[in-house]
Parts: sequence; C-alpha cells; structure tokens
Amino acid sequence: MLRSIGRQLDEEAAKRDAALAANRSANPLPLSLSTARRVRLWGRSDPNRELVEYAEAWARKIQFNTPVETVRELAQQAHRPALVRVSIRSDGSVESMSFDVSSGVPAVDEGIRRIVESQRPYAPFPPGLARDFDVIEIRRSWQFDDSVRLQ
Repeated sequence: MLRSIGRQLDEEAAKRDAALAANRSANPLPLSLSTARRVRLWGRSDPNRELVEYAEAWARKIQFNTPVETVRELAQQAHRPALVRVSIRSDGSVESMSFDVSSGVPAVDEGIRRIVESQRPYAPFPPGLARDFDVIEIRRSWQFDDSVRLQ
C-alpha cells in the first residue's frame, strides 16, 4: 500500500515538473520589468530573513569598499540625503537604479551612480532567494560624512 502511494506521489511530481518545464519553454523572452518575480525591500525589516541579510550584505559592500577620497569629495558638497532604489538581478547584476529623492546636487547624484556601478557585480542570490525572486529592489537613504552611510 505504501509503495503504491509512493508511486502515485512520484507520478504527480513528474507531471508538475513537466508542466513547469513546458511553462518555461513557452516564454522564451528574457525577464523584463513586467515578467520578473520582484520583491521590494524598503527598510531593514521583512519576514524573509534571507532577504534582509542579502540587502545588508549589499549595503556593507558599498560602505566598506567605497574609496575614502570619493566619500570626502561628496561629503564636502552641501546636499541632503538621497533616497536611492537599486534593482539587483539574481545573478548579481544591476537591472536599474533610480532616485526617489535626489540629493539636490547633480555631482553627488552622479557620485552615487558611480559608487553603485564601481561595486558591480554584486553577490548572486542565495538559493532560497533565487528560487523565489528574480529581482530585489533595495531602497536606502545615502548620507556622506566620514564614510558612506546607507540607512
């Protein structure tokens, strides 16, 4: 009896896998803004702990690897904190970057763009995140003083 239940479960799993494979091959177009499985992280808290840890690791990479000279140059210019949204694909590449709130100084905004670009590629998603999401949008407030502070 247990063997027949096991066979039935195996058959159902095979059907699901075949349907999933057919679904993937039916849409050969690359992921776009409309088809990607996205998640937005607008703060530092989310029920998905792995998502929060990925975003924190992303922020640490920027904070610890930005050259001191760049930070000093940007900190000297009077500006307000910029609110920046960076969309990262599961392979660690940057899909897009946008300013929800500009710093008010074009040179500082361009400096932020250069910092994001200079740190590429970012870490690929861990298997659990990659299974659930294609793109993570991380929004942080950028401040410059003696270092980059992403809040």
